[in-house]
Amino acid sequence: MAKTKQTKKFDIAVVGGGPSGRIAALRLARSGFSTVLVAPAASAKDGRTTALWQKSISLLEDIGVWSRIRENAAQLRKMRMIDDTGRLIRAPEVVFDSSEIGLEEFGFNILNRDLNAVLEEACASAENLSVIDGTVTGLEYPAGNAVLQISDGRSVEARLVVAADGRNSFIRKAAGIDVKHWSYPQSAVVLNLDHSLPHQNISTEFHTPSGPFTLVPLPGRQSSLVCVETEDEAKRLKEMKEALLEAELERRAHSILGRFKLASEVQSFPLSGLSATRLIAERVALIGEAAHVFPPIGAQGLNLSLRDIADLDKVLSAAFLKQQDIGGPEILRSYESGRKSDIRSRTQAVDLLNRSLLTGFLPVQLVRGAGMYLAGKVGPLRRLLMREGLAPGSGLQLHRSSIRH
Repeated sequence: MAKTKQTKKFDIAVVGGGPSGRIAALRLARSGFSTVLVAPAASAKDGRTTALWQKSISLLEDIGVWSRIRENAAQLRKMRMIDDTGRLIRAPEVVFDSSEIGLEEFGFNILNRDLNAVLEEACASAENLSVIDGTVTGLEYPAGNAVLQISDGRSVEARLVVAADGRNSFIRKAAGIDVKHWSYPQSAVVLNLDHSLPHQNISTEFHTPSGPFTLVPLPGRQSSLVCVETEDEAKRLKEMKEALLEAELERRAHSILGRFKLASEVQSFPLSGLSATRLIAERVALIGEAAHVFPPIGAQGLNLSLRDIADLDKVLSAAFLKQQDIGGPEILRSYESGRKSDIRSRTQAVDLLNRSLLTGFLPVQLVRGAGMYLAGKVGPLRRLLMREGLAPGSGLQLHRSSIRH
């Protein structure tokens, strides 16, 4: 008679091998929870990049990985926005400078494959953390706790399952959580470039009629590009010969970084959004793209996910000190109520910016142009926007504090 594999027990099972899943596993393990990460190995071919803001960097410092990530990341000291729509109503150029709010930089930009490599290595050696290379094939509740069936035949039991397994989350579906989907008539063309002129740690975003054309610094004379286009135009760009594409992208960038040379393969992704109707279910909490997805505009995606992780860790750690059930409904409701406002405001802001570029409706153009004009001319408003972009609520809190004093 064949022996069945024994079910191992943990406080928390994190599912998902992207940055959100690995960072969540490291954070929760460091907080004293016996943790298992169920995830396949990260792809070494991912040529996309991620911008990390200051609050995210603080979390990465706390889990002991930031110094290794910093080695391959580029500073983002200024953010420049240019109205390149060619429309009748055009906004003036706006430059957001981190030094204006007392920071050396807003954050750093890094290749996903370099970020993933550091996180994978850290997970492999972290105390209180086990790693299973595999995927989840089943979720059950045979005796109160959650039991995950793994693709290699093993199973794990946990008081809480953290779903970080992306927009097509198996855990979310198995837990019966519905989602709202929406799409845009656009695709994002993503690639990395070598250029002949230094970027001076300035991220430049051209607002075009089809969406943002954004150049974000990488180490040396390299930048990552996210070019949001119509689906047909994105396909045309992706199919262009290398030399022609380099010339076309340089033209669109008005040669601000000199001559371009492709430094990665050209990738293209249709733009869409997703929002889970709930962040929790029985012994399940959603984080990252299992909970929210929106276009790669404003570098909000992973930074929002890391705030999910920080808030979840805070709630669970407080419950642990009070000897409460970390997977119980009261604790999970506390996590959900704390995250709803941040997720909703970020999703709506990105959606509004993207749609404002697509519309030819004159009143909308006037409002967008007036907003950029005021951001450029009114210092307190500009500083508030910078702080709010980095961490929700911080700009308003500091503004109120300055008024009181």
